Amino acid sequence: MTDLTTTIAGVRFPTCFMNAAGALCVTREELMALGRSRSGAIVTKSMTVEPRQGNPEPRYHGFAGGSINSMGLPNLGYRAYAEMIPDLKQFGKPVIASVAGLREEDFPVIATVINAAGPDLIEVNLSCPNIPGKPQIGYDPDASERIIKLVRPLITVPMGLKLPPYFDPAHQEAMQKVIARQGIDFLNLINSVGNALVVDPDRETVVIKPKGGFGGLGGAIIKPVALANVRAFYKLFEGRLPIIGTGGIVNGVDAFEHILCGASAVQIGTVLVEEGLEVFARLETELSAILARKGYSSIVDCRGAVREL
Repeated sequence: MTDLTTTIAGVRFPTCFMNAAGALCVTREELMALGRSRSGAIVTKSMTVEPRQGNPEPRYHGFAGGSINSMGLPNLGYRAYAEMIPDLKQFGKPVIASVAGLREEDFPVIATVINAAGPDLIEVNLSCPNIPGKPQIGYDPDASERIIKLVRPLITVPMGLKLPPYFDPAHQEAMQKVIARQGIDFLNLINSVGNALVVDPDRETVVIKPKGGFGGLGGAIIKPVALANVRAFYKLFEGRLPIIGTGGIVNGVDAFEHILCGASAVQIGTVLVEEGLEVFARLETELSAILARKGYSSIVDCRGAVREL
């Protein structure tokens, strides 16, 4: 039997598959269902200070090869998630609280209360691409470092960053220096590829309502971008910093590719929304079969092992 368990920042996960923040994880009911599912963790929706309805609908659209969304951070507000976290611990799997903010000063307010609620890990989201008028913090190393400095002393559980996709090695190298200086415990790579546009040629319209149809791209179509970021940061940190690979995972082969590039675990978004919670069992079966066929007894055996030509 292949071993799909993994460890991130000293926290053991019963399986390397988990939901991505934003996918079926907004309400208490959705989070409890994740707890009962085969997901290796319960990842909360990225939370803001006040509850948010999010952007007008339609704001998600699946298409052949991926999805586009402009959700606008719909969430219950950090106080609601702080109250839920103790109940979510009953399932015996890690709880990852995803913290966001609309202003820099929001981050320490949320981080203090959420840390006290006792999640197993906290992911600071520097990459939400779907707030009109708000740039992605992760594209500004100085702003990113300011926020990290605000929250790093307040967080006593392992703290990670969810980062946007970078398209230039210089940007990855600049963020690597920030991350190394601030003692980050893990990375989540990547959030959706922002500022994309999908058109329905039959109706001659865009497919989502917010921002004139512009939104974040997810699903299979973004896998090469996600793999590039996982590999780049794995190499920049020489394999020492745990990475959660997110982006383009539809089947076991996709997960295997993320692990080969250096991921210690993977998160799923589009395929979870499209298939539902049963997808976790399918992905486990498919990844186990690949590892067994290749003679690997665990994901640790092949993590980061992709060969260069």
